Amino acid sequence: MKLRTSRLETAYVESGPQDGIPVVLIHGNLSTGRFYSHLFEGAPERYRFVAPDMRGFGDSERLPIDATRGLRDWADDTHALVEALGIERPVHLVGWSTGGAAIAAYALDRPVASLTFIDPVSPYGYGGSHPDGTPCHPDWAGSGGGTGNPEFTARLAAGDRSDEGDTAPRNVLKSSYWAPSHDEPRLEELLGEVLKSVTGDDGYPGDATPSEHWPGVAPGTRGILNALSGKYCNWAGIVELDPKPPILWTHGTADIVVADGSPWEMGTLGSLGAVPGWPGAERFPPQPMVAQIRAVLERYREAGGRAEIQMFEGSGHFPPIDAAERWSELFFEFLASAE
Repeated sequence: MKLRTSRLETAYVESGPQDGIPVVLIHGNLSTGRFYSHLFEGAPERYRFVAPDMRGFGDSERLPIDATRGLRDWADDTHALVEALGIERPVHLVGWSTGGAAIAAYALDRPVASLTFIDPVSPYGYGGSHPDGTPCHPDWAGSGGGTGNPEFTARLAAGDRSDEGDTAPRNVLKSSYWAPSHDEPRLEELLGEVLKSVTGDDGYPGDATPSEHWPGVAPGTRGILNALSGKYCNWAGIVELDPKPPILWTHGTADIVVADGSPWEMGTLGSLGAVPGWPGAERFPPQPMVAQIRAVLERYREAGGRAEIQMFEGSGHFPPIDAAERWSELFFEFLASAE
């Protein structure tokens, strides 16, 4: 389905009664709302699920991403969709990976019923930060659009469905989105969804700025990887929310995308010798992403908020796929308790 909102034409998948309790599910980078659709069958009938294709991905209108707003383009697009659907009450929000930063940005600007984070990007963005969230370099070098793999981007843009080499979108999907041991029956469908991603300066990975600091590139101002840089993306402010919505955080212990020392992140790549000239762990440590998430949510608890934390042993970047039954049971119990 598609709907013209006040911001763009948004494609989305929907399930449940029109007057049901609204649950809006925001996908991650290089994916679409259809990554959630397998969860709808057998879900409690009292919920109305809406899973949009976010700006830059899927079948939604192809408009540029203003990275200087962090993920607020996505947050505002989501709110515009909620309004266009005639939903007047605060919604339950689910955010996977990049979507985690988007739902936090939404909650920083307007009331929500609850927040469910699925392997979210760190509260201090992706790449280039010390454990306390401060930048390794003042210009946030080592994060943003210049850190994307150009060969993968080219194959993405070409619609490559082959299984040749580590940078084939098919192989990235199988190795990074869920546990490699998981045999996904929707693989062909989901690969097709990934290949709908907008590439280039306004989409994935975004533009870049030369830097005098290692590794020589700093964030630009356009596209998704720049929106994820800690220069623009910071959702640690949820600690100050009043009132504080209930939070559920689920995370796969075998996630290699959002991890303490992710092999996708420059600090880790430098420490492994994959990017020459690494200035060392004191100046540019591998980013402890999971520890950063945990620290912020523990502060949320200390400030009076409810934050439930569940690690999914052996799961990859998206437990709702490789641990679907267990994840769904936990999620629906959380939704019921939040209501």
